[in-house]
Amino acid sequence: MAIKRNKRFSAEIPTSSLGDIMFFLLLFFLIISTLANPNVIKLMLPKANTNETTNKQYISLSVTEDKRYFINKEEVPFSQLESTLITRMTNGEDKTVILRIPYNLEVQDLVNLLQIGSKHKLNFVIATSK
Repeated sequence: MAIKRNKRFSAEIPTSSLGDIMFFLLLFFLIISTLANPNVIKLMLPKANTNETTNKQYISLSVTEDKRYFINKEEVPFSQLESTLITRMTNGEDKTVILRIPYNLEVQDLVNLLQIGSKHKLNFVIATSK
């Protein structure tokens, strides 16, 4: 009497751990991408058609919508902003300041900051988003 099997052997690849691996990779890349952002202060920058990147040494000056001033993520009152910028600039040779200012702030706030730069012969660059 010949007994036949209904089910044949088929090769399978176990993929049960693949979901765990993909989850850990996703978490890893999300954490690394947030750490790679040089500017932690969230600002809505003005838009420009062309952007130029810089690889020079620079100081980051950020202004929030409620007019709080940050130099390299360190909060500085406006009264001490000029002296703090000058002390930071004497340490390095390059005198470039990247200015991150929200698009909806008044023009006078921008002019006040640019006057500090022109008074001390600093190069100010306004950061924009594409």
